[in-house]
Amino acid sequence: MLRHNYVTVDLAAIRNNYHVLRERVPAAVRVMPVIKADAYGHGMLQVAKTLQAEGVEYFAVALVEEGIALREAGITARILILGATMKAAVSDAVANDLTQTVFSEEMLSWIDREAALQHKTARVHIKLDTGMNRIGLRTKEEATRLSKAIAAAEHVKVTGIYTHFAAADEPMEDGSLNAYSRQQLERFKELRSCFDEAIPAHVANSAMSLLAPEAYFSMIREGISLYGYPPVKTDLSFAPALRWVSEVVHIKNVKAGETIGYGRSFTAERDMRIATVAVGYGDGYHRAISNRGEMLICGKRAPIVGRVCMDQTMVDVTYIPEAAIGEEAVLIGSQQNDTITAEEVALWADTISYEVLLGITARVPRLYLNA
Repeated sequence: MLRHNYVTVDLAAIRNNYHVLRERVPAAVRVMPVIKADAYGHGMLQVAKTLQAEGVEYFAVALVEEGIALREAGITARILILGATMKAAVSDAVANDLTQTVFSEEMLSWIDREAALQHKTARVHIKLDTGMNRIGLRTKEEATRLSKAIAAAEHVKVTGIYTHFAAADEPMEDGSLNAYSRQQLERFKELRSCFDEAIPAHVANSAMSLLAPEAYFSMIREGISLYGYPPVKTDLSFAPALRWVSEVVHIKNVKAGETIGYGRSFTAERDMRIATVAVGYGDGYHRAISNRGEMLICGKRAPIVGRVCMDQTMVDVTYIPEAAIGEEAVLIGSQQNDTITAEEVALWADTISYEVLLGITARVPRLYLNA
């Protein structure tokens, strides 16, 4: 690497986070890692290979293209496509033995016809919309029609039924599940009753997996907690897997009254020592944290001053006299006795840790530890 700006992903942490949840739930309940969107920015293929070696039997992704990439990389576990089944993708999905999500008779008919053409039996999971209002069937009438269509489909096998929760990561003050999530769970049971009760069910995401054992059913989905950021308070030993670092490329002295960066958004109220770090929003470092965020340099916090540029960011190192050109700057992760988490960066950017992790662009190399 010619530029010292890269991410490390500790695959030992990924393994740990999987087993933390695996050991929490009964042995009969499967854990399905969610590795869509390049495993939340951590590297889909590397994470999948790591977890398949740990015995994972099911992965979840969002797109047929992601499923195909996993198959081409040698992943043999079952792969669920969480996104809606669309006609243009059915042929490739069936050919690659990908489990598709359905919630209408039309979707089912596309898959049934294509599976017949390929002389295969295609797997599908039924999606129920219990209050997210995104995708999925919503009424008993819709459920009854789909159930009848399933009975008539000769080349389709239903291997799952599921829903998703809108606010499971917002528990009550006592840590219990909120009323809306309980309402969604009851609605799931109502709609599920329209189908064969033997169909395996999975509804629990990372939050529900930690809050509601009654929502385990046959399988749980492990999303953000797999990467070390459980969405609700827990004493379990999840560990962030990603660390992002860059380096100081310039240091200058700025006098009181001088301005820094685009738009002159920061004015020095005193004489200051300013470092320029080789990272910017072109790398996915949020511009929204301008004049708000911090980096770790020499184990100390260096506040961002001025606007984050496309490729560079300025920080105040006045009180870090040991800071020098070439010094490591930690954007996410630990240095000496301090840590900046993706959740903290998200707070500065007024967003969520998911977006912070996913936002790190492809020009930032990923290095994998403990493969």
